[in-house]
Amino acid sequence: MTTFDKREEGFEKQFAHDEELRFKAMARRNKMLGLWAAGVLGKSGADAEAYAKEVVLADFEEAGDNDVLRKVTKDLQPKGVTEQQIRAQMTELLTQAVEQIKKSG
Repeated sequence: MTTFDKREEGFEKQFAHDEELRFKAMARRNKMLGLWAAGVLGKSGADAEAYAKEVVLADFEEAGDNDVLRKVTKDLQPKGVTEQQIRAQMTELLTQAVEQIKKSG
């Protein structure tokens, strides 16, 4: 194996690792968002967990955050929560999710 091959393999492994961490962070963020939204909706316990799971599953409808944002916005608009508030919450929760993953390591 040449030095170039070793470097290429290293980059491929790093890319795979980064993508795995990104997936974990997004899934954790979506669960946290679902639990937050469930609280706004007055859900708790098993109902809150079930709603959070719905939010996580919504992320598989299309690439990006639009599917999750659309679901949570639709559910929270009757409670007076705006899309901008949800976007801000998503940003904050992603930061928290990344930190949690880094700590768990």
